[in-house]
Amino acid sequence: MKNKNTLLVIVLVFVLLLGGAYVLYDRLGQDVTAEQMIVHATPKPTAEPATEEVVPEDESAAAAETYADEEPEDILAPDFQVYDKDGNAVHLSDFFGKPIVLNFWASWCGPCQSEMPDFNEKYAELGNDVHFVMVNMTDGGRETVETASAFIEKNGYNFPVFFDTTGEAAATYGAYSLPTSFFINAEGHVIAQAVGAIDAATLQQGIDMITN
Repeated sequence: MKNKNTLLVIVLVFVLLLGGAYVLYDRLGQDVTAEQMIVHATPKPTAEPATEEVVPEDESAAAAETYADEEPEDILAPDFQVYDKDGNAVHLSDFFGKPIVLNFWASWCGPCQSEMPDFNEKYAELGNDVHFVMVNMTDGGRETVETASAFIEKNGYNFPVFFDTTGEAAATYGAYSLPTSFFINAEGHVIAQAVGAIDAATLQQGIDMITN
């Protein structure tokens, strides 16, 4: 009887953990309402832990205009390893030397799908001068190399795709909401980021920040 009760407890704990993991994972790919470009500011040394500052909505527009006139900060982009379609290891640092548009996406993500035509158009226009590093969240379950590649081929996208099969890239950049984009200058410094689907104008704004 004791063994049965112990087994029942183990099963219940497993079910609860599995359900929690599904809820967390299912949040990826839902529509993200915020399409605000985040311009990074140089962190100041401090003995106190960093806290999040809440900015009222009526101040956000003015703040965005102020950021546009400020000098972007120099945050070195953390390196990571992903893989190309042939299974070759590729590092973000391989692309330093030219501006980089780094995008995290998945084929099942609706907001990702909505912004991809603009990314493809900009790649066709600027691909010789700006690296587009389109990182697929390849978890091996909901997304595989095969499903991601089929999606790219079906839609006729030409930008280079890389596969985060280990989750290293997403973990390094905290890309837990999709899509998420980072704009990195030629020196390898993160200048800005955008969480959520962005339109052509916002994409161009990010590119201008790393090319001008």
